[in-house]
Amino acid sequence: MERFRFTKEEWQETRSLLTNITARMGDDLPKEDIKRLERLANEAMDEGQVQRDVFGLNPILCALQTAKIAVEEIGLRRDGLIAIMLYATLAHDNMDAEEAMDRKLAHLREEFGEATAHIVRGLVRIHILYQKSPVVESENFRNLLLSFAEDMRVILIMIADRVNLMRQIRDTKEVEAKRRVSEEASYLYAPLAHKLGLYQLKSELEDLSLKYLEHDAYYMIREKLNATKQSRDAYIERFIGPVRKQLEKAGLQFHIKGRTKSIHSIWQKMKKQHCEFEGIYDLFAIRIIIETEPTGNDERATHTREVMECWQAYSIVTDMYQPNPKRLRDWLSVPKSNGYESLHITVLGPENKWVEVQIRTERMDAIAERGLAAHWRYKGIKGDGGGIDEWLNNIRTALEAGDSLEVMDQFKLGLYEDEVFVFTPKGDLFKFPKGATVLDFAYHIHTGVGNSCVGGRINGRAVPIREVLHSGDQVEILTHNNQKPKRDWLNIVFTSRAKSKIRLALKELQVKDGFLAKETLERRFKNKKVDVDEGTMAHTIKKLGFKLASDFYQAIAEEQIDVNTVIEKYQEVYNQEHNNNTPVPVRSAEEFNYENPDAAIAKGNDDVLVIDKDLKGVDYSLAKCCHPIYGDPIFGFVTTGGGIKIHRTECPNAPELRKRFGYRVVKARWSGKGASQYSITLRIIGNDDIGIVNNITSIISKEEKIMMRSINIDSHDGLFSGNLVVMVDATSKMEALIKKLRTVKGVKQVTRI
Repeated sequence: MERFRFTKEEWQETRSLLTNITARMGDDLPKEDIKRLERLANEAMDEGQVQRDVFGLNPILCALQTAKIAVEEIGLRRDGLIAIMLYATLAHDNMDAEEAMDRKLAHLREEFGEATAHIVRGLVRIHILYQKSPVVESENFRNLLLSFAEDMRVILIMIADRVNLMRQIRDTKEVEAKRRVSEEASYLYAPLAHKLGLYQLKSELEDLSLKYLEHDAYYMIREKLNATKQSRDAYIERFIGPVRKQLEKAGLQFHIKGRTKSIHSIWQKMKKQHCEFEGIYDLFAIRIIIETEPTGNDERATHTREVMECWQAYSIVTDMYQPNPKRLRDWLSVPKSNGYESLHITVLGPENKWVEVQIRTERMDAIAERGLAAHWRYKGIKGDGGGIDEWLNNIRTALEAGDSLEVMDQFKLGLYEDEVFVFTPKGDLFKFPKGATVLDFAYHIHTGVGNSCVGGRINGRAVPIREVLHSGDQVEILTHNNQKPKRDWLNIVFTSRAKSKIRLALKELQVKDGFLAKETLERRFKNKKVDVDEGTMAHTIKKLGFKLASDFYQAIAEEQIDVNTVIEKYQEVYNQEHNNNTPVPVRSAEEFNYENPDAAIAKGNDDVLVIDKDLKGVDYSLAKCCHPIYGDPIFGFVTTGGGIKIHRTECPNAPELRKRFGYRVVKARWSGKGASQYSITLRIIGNDDIGIVNNITSIISKEEKIMMRSINIDSHDGLFSGNLVVMVDATSKMEALIKKLRTVKGVKQVTRI
């Protein structure tokens, strides 16, 4: 393969950059390291490992440009700089093989030390990650990126590399590649730079992304800004000067920050507010930070003083400049849900320009800047909460303090030791707790996929359902129509979501199998011309060692007990109860309608319809308007067709039926036990918290003789409401279920409808 060649211009820029960087690094970059790097670069070029990218850029020159950004604007030192240069000389096409990567890293470790090799390993792992063609705009991908990086310097190098790439591709003809790189800079690297406090790089990434993706909007705003950065800074100083004098005169301790909104920020405001450039009032922003002295250990008194001094500063500013009352934002009286406290006002400054002024104390500023994701949530960037923001803020604080990057060697990313991130074949990314299996993944995709899962493929390799997932795995699920959930699956899955779905599926299977088994048993009895007495059957079930009828029918379904054995035992029990040696023919149910004829007659000789599942000779059905179930107070209504509809006494239609058709209303009551399953609908309202639906369904799945038919949940403004349809056999079960659902944290109301 032909040796890689530099152009004359590239070679001149390379030498200039190398001179500049070595001078900047001084003794931190020994000459021996430079010689080793030159030797490795020459070897890589001789072996054909150095190739221009899709934009035709020289990778070694790009590495030096990136190194300059990392050194001058971020503060990386020797290990990070060398890692940037080494990564540019690697043959990436064979680094995805674990053995090849380990061999190469071992060599680099000997030459440059463990820290450098560790950073290179992180860069290589991320290169491999990108080869999976992931959907990179997801929040999960950013988390996976961070977990793969392991060392925070890898993230800083990636940001520097993307800034440099965005600078170099201005005139490229590769439009599609340019679009993809710009989109990633906008929704992946700019938010990372923001979290790290690298505001200048963040703004540059955002502005360049806008320039490449929305060319007309970028140049329209740039032209309308109508002033250089220096003139805008001068305007801010003219605004601040008089304010500073008045604040000092009032005896306040403070400092003031001034800034001009970036082109990207202005464009985002224009889109959000659906207005033209002229409709954006706050092109300039001033931040007044009050240095309030604590009032001893009394936090309440200190807070009161903070609020008072902020309003005092507000009064001074609005006395000097005309405020726009419609633009007042008071987050002092009522802070935002994320803890953000500040006063925002927009005033008409010199030259009749609108300026946004933010007033807060040092404590409030610290919460806004470094409080748990407060600042970036305020700015519209989602935080992932917990450890990731704490880790990023530690780095950010160290950068702002100007600490040596050697101190930051201690910041290793151990945040994701309890989490794994895995891909679908399409590049979608999902997060699971460590220990999750292929079966967990299947149930996360869809309940039907989980119920029929027979195994999977991880990175193209066939694996069983119990295979444990690891970060970066690409998982494909294999299913079969004949597969059914099994009880031992509960020991395979790791997530509560999968366990809940398996329990629910097992319960539904048990009910279905139980119905089929009952039908089979009844058919066999009928074939033998034996009429079944429910009381005798109940005794038979107990004699066979079953406490619940559902367990008995499940045993028949699973062929743990033979049907012929059941019939023989039934006949034996029947003979014992009737003192017969042989079973006598059972009277036909057509001879009577009621189990207890006396119970059908109430005082005053009024007829009472006794509803029982064995009731014959009467055409009756349960009304759909009120869905009565066993245990509800009920009445019957004779329809025009001669049948009887059973209504709850609390049915919304009851008053009208009694008023207009009183002569067709008959008394009714339940008899026997609630052996049938009835459908009821429950209305649930509560706070829209994470996991609340799972908590609700988990309670239902644990209830005996209750089966969930459907659930429909809508959420709005932090609340959820929805309908839950379940099958129960009596009001007592329903009332017990409602009582348990009301105990779920976040549930405010549960009613039957």
